[in-house]
Amino acid sequence: MKKDYYDILGVSKSASSDEIKKAYRKLAQKYHPDKKGGDEEKFKEINEAYQVLSNEKKRTQYDRFGSNFNQAGGGAGGGAGFGGFDPSQFDFSQFSGDFGDIGDIFGSFFSGGMGGRARSQKRGSDIEVGVSITLEEAYRGVEKKIQFQTETLCNTCEGKGHLKDATIKECSVCKGSGEIREQRRTMFGSFMQVRECENCLGTGKVASKPCTDCQGKGRKKGTQSVTVHIPQGIRNGQVIKVPEKGQAGVLNNPSGDAYIRVRIEPHKTFQVEGDNLVATKNIFLKDLLKEKTISLTHVSGKSVTIDIPRGESLLKPVILKGEGMPRGNSFSFGGGSHGDLIVYLNLITPKKMNKKALEHAQKLSEELENE
Repeated sequence: MKKDYYDILGVSKSASSDEIKKAYRKLAQKYHPDKKGGDEEKFKEINEAYQVLSNEKKRTQYDRFGSNFNQAGGGAGGGAGFGGFDPSQFDFSQFSGDFGDIGDIFGSFFSGGMGGRARSQKRGSDIEVGVSITLEEAYRGVEKKIQFQTETLCNTCEGKGHLKDATIKECSVCKGSGEIREQRRTMFGSFMQVRECENCLGTGKVASKPCTDCQGKGRKKGTQSVTVHIPQGIRNGQVIKVPEKGQAGVLNNPSGDAYIRVRIEPHKTFQVEGDNLVATKNIFLKDLLKEKTISLTHVSGKSVTIDIPRGESLLKPVILKGEGMPRGNSFSFGGGSHGDLIVYLNLITPKKMNKKALEHAQKLSEELENE
């Protein structure tokens, strides 16, 4: 029988998306089975109509072929159940209160495919750990040993979850299948839910002597130790991946990865701007008058000399090419080239001058005026 989705929602064929959504919300709240005077069949019919008319592609197909558009070619595809009902398109955000559990109902049935076996999550989780280094270490590269708390391999049973002399038999709960099937009834009909057997952790087998240290899981709380090579030129906030150094997997399954996020501690002299090092160097009037060459201790440990510029504003920085941070890219750090060292000169004037100094300053002032 052909269904008139427009009539079900009480809107015209020229109705806008907002009008369709507004009509749907009103009817869904009115006919929800949990409400007084609700109608489960009517509620499902309203949902079916909304799923078609709220989707531009489905609405176009419906207008052309009618409610049997799924059999007319270009249908909803194999992933859509209920004759074109696609739970991934269902908008749960509009509901509140009594409607709050609808998303959970759909999530439990469609997350792994209706009636399909629930996927076991036995691989260990990935872990992010922070490590602080100095700017000097970031410049030259460094190795750091990092320790953190996580699930580690159980040494007592070597990750097997049972003692060496234990006998292995079929799980009596799941009959060796590793999964539990449960029939659940909802407002949308009956569904078969499949989940991992908690008694055997999805293996289908149990040991006569489970390891008491890890409660048969093959892993337990412990300290993971990781030695990570931090390459030269690394930037603040960058992350280094250390494979299989995260949380240990269940029953000797693969471990997760460790992600080391690097934090560069603030430096008393230098700041990092892109590939460049930036510093401010105080100079005194005597240095300026004597045309003195000043020096600065670089993050590499070497001494860098700086000539005070003549005939230029001290607001203009001194740039030393190739004395900045090692340049890196998305594949490696420290490709051989460096950024620049940018030094701002800050002139410090005397707080006070004695009589003789003032006389010399006066003479110097007169000479400079003549110049």
